[in-house]
Amino acid sequence: MASKYVCASENTSPNSESTANATKTIENKVDDATTLTEEWAIHGQITNVTQKHASFTSPYRGQQSLSPSGRMEETTDITLFLGRRLWKDAEIWINPEIDQGHGFNDTLGVAGFPNGGAYKVGANLPYLRFPRLFIRQTSSLGGEETTVESSANQLANTNTANNLAITVGKFAVTDIFDTNSYAHDPRADFLNWSVLDGGTYDYAADAWGFTWGGAVEWTQDWWTLRAGFFQLSPIPNGKITRIHFSGNSSNIEFEARHTVVGYPGKIKLLAWLNQGNMGSYADAITLARQTNTTPDVSQIRQFSSRPGAVLNIEQELSEAMGAFVRLSANRGNKETYEFTDINQSVAAGLSIKGDAWRRREDIIGVAIVENRISSDARAYFAAGGLGVLIGDGRLTYAPEKIAELYYACQLRPNITLTFDYQRITNPAYNQDRGPVSVYGTRVHASF
Repeated sequence: MASKYVCASENTSPNSESTANATKTIENKVDDATTLTEEWAIHGQITNVTQKHASFTSPYRGQQSLSPSGRMEETTDITLFLGRRLWKDAEIWINPEIDQGHGFNDTLGVAGFPNGGAYKVGANLPYLRFPRLFIRQTSSLGGEETTVESSANQLANTNTANNLAITVGKFAVTDIFDTNSYAHDPRADFLNWSVLDGGTYDYAADAWGFTWGGAVEWTQDWWTLRAGFFQLSPIPNGKITRIHFSGNSSNIEFEARHTVVGYPGKIKLLAWLNQGNMGSYADAITLARQTNTTPDVSQIRQFSSRPGAVLNIEQELSEAMGAFVRLSANRGNKETYEFTDINQSVAAGLSIKGDAWRRREDIIGVAIVENRISSDARAYFAAGGLGVLIGDGRLTYAPEKIAELYYACQLRPNITLTFDYQRITNPAYNQDRGPVSVYGTRVHASF
């Protein structure tokens, strides 16, 4: 719910610090005499996101609609990253975290939700949890010797350009899959969910965005191949209380690295398949007509599968500018299981460092995204059905369109203040409601 091209930031996924292969982004030639191998490390961060949306037109509202009156909400999270080397090239990490706050309407009302710091579980009072506990083993496969710098969930070490990394435990799927240097870190770059990740990527996760599983990453020369197997929550968007893979998600991603007139870039193609008890929109509508009720996918769930894919492109355009594009789609005949109610999504944007105004560590980001749902999903929501995040009770369909602009200002080496604006047209795909303007600030500090 991870950026390497940001100021004052850890490498994070939406709601997460990047675990594996934040690794490969900071590789340089190593002088064996000066190489430092860390045996243990402690890092930390604190992030507060405060947002307010303006009042907007709303002739009606449903059970999961965004409130038309101007609302203000905030989320705060404090995280420790505790790491220890187990044996050569193996390390264990645990991330105790304190969370507090809510997204708008308890994180409901918009498919491309505007706060990447908001979980689907909110609380007024702070509470403690442990989102990550994992072991990573990295084995050399030869090639140029490189150094990996110390960072959150990464011990300083030496490695080789060609390597095999295995990560097992509890973490976020997006720590490893669908990462992007310019749009993946809600603590440092964009905030909208459908900009941070492929909008249709229904990755395995509990209500906080984490799960149990394992991933293998094989890096060789100009390419990396990743594969992972993860636990789905027992019911869509539910809590995971025990390890059980009866509902599961298989993921495979191929990454190709290249240069264009001397500037590096990456192209990633990700395919995933979820298998679990999920409901069909068409079956829910049929049952509702037979019983004269509102369609409800929870009443007709059965074991089935749902695939999807994400094309993820990033390209450095100059020393101060980078661009990204994500195209994603999933099979839209069944309910969303974990992430958000999107069946097709296109996102693109720019990240610009402040060299031109002598603020090298400051960043301006601008992105646009268009989200769509399938014809089956339109009929379901128009009949009053509820999804993971949306449900206005009725629907006059139009694509959900979002524009986001942020300015991240480095106040001190480890403290960044960000101003963020989002314009959401047709929230929850409903042209009867909105548009909505969302104003936000983010304060992020790390050590």
